[in-house]
Amino acid sequence: MSHLRAGAIGHISTALRAWRTTSTGRFARGVPPYGGDVELVLADNADLDRHDTGRGHPEHPGRLPAALAGIDAADLRDAVVRVEPRRATVDELSRAHKPELIRALKEFCEAGGGALDADTSAVAGSWDTALLAAGATLAAVDALENGMGDVAFVGVRPPGHHATSDRPMGFCLMNNIAVAAAALAERGERVLVLDWDVHHGNGTQDIFWDDPRVLYVSTHQSPLYPGSGHVTETGGPDAPGLTVNVPLPPGAGGDTFRSAFDEVIAPVVDSFVPTWVLVSAGFDAHRDDPLANLRLTSADFADLALRARSYAPRSGRLVLVLEGGYDADALCSSVGASLSALLGESYRPEEQSSGGPGSEAVAEARRMHVRD
Repeated sequence: MSHLRAGAIGHISTALRAWRTTSTGRFARGVPPYGGDVELVLADNADLDRHDTGRGHPEHPGRLPAALAGIDAADLRDAVVRVEPRRATVDELSRAHKPELIRALKEFCEAGGGALDADTSAVAGSWDTALLAAGATLAAVDALENGMGDVAFVGVRPPGHHATSDRPMGFCLMNNIAVAAAALAERGERVLVLDWDVHHGNGTQDIFWDDPRVLYVSTHQSPLYPGSGHVTETGGPDAPGLTVNVPLPPGAGGDTFRSAFDEVIAPVVDSFVPTWVLVSAGFDAHRDDPLANLRLTSADFADLALRARSYAPRSGRLVLVLEGGYDADALCSSVGASLSALLGESYRPEEQSSGGPGSEAVAEARRMHVRD
């Protein structure tokens, strides 16, 4: 749990429960990015989290209170419009996952669970928690569609972007963001899934590999688990160029990420013209994260969030969905900085990072995807 200990997590969780039921006020400070008052839709499953990964596991229940504490740290509580999570239905899950997987995972959890692979496990309560994680993402999308806010943050676990159409893996049971993207695509939307988690979202890439309705873009450390996400992976025959990977070497910093977003991702997004932007917002590329070796700070994540906002066609079309992030302090500060930037505020407890390798990787991705 890094520097933020279990007692602090419990205190944060209690404080969050105390304010979230009344946090529906408008946010009128600073310079709003969309014009007028800006509101943040918040959907989370922290109070209903029954997914016990066991002692010492990095993807533990304390992650959610740490992430949600970023809202208070950035003094954003008056911006929050809380949306109750709901359980995703089997039909909704089936847009991204094979029915056989859904049935098998449900039965596995009902039988008491166990190890799914070397990194991923489940208990009896994991199934309901996974349904709420996917359903909270859908609820956030619906809230924005109904005009309840300008941007949404979905603070849920387990994370989702490693879960493929037929396999849970990498701490992930169901692919939360893919379920939402598939729902939007079915309604005729053009969806950008932007994944800045430090690990490549192999599951999301797998699900939308040949789907022309969805542009999947990932920046990630390479080499690193799960070993996919090479720059040459660009999509299937019906969606050529709609998978964009920017694998970056260990030690890359914020300036490299900003270059990747500006020189590679922005031109591709401009060509695709998305109507929705969904972000797999993992914060494990932070320099303090124990599972990776990139050098981002919370200020760098704020910069990435601003770029993600610029890709959305208008207010109410941007959703950040929590993925990784395994240092509690880094997770708290990075969530706070990212959401603060989106709401026109300036909470940046760290400076931007720069230096390190990665320029050649960005140049290679640009040659692969951008035609001057």
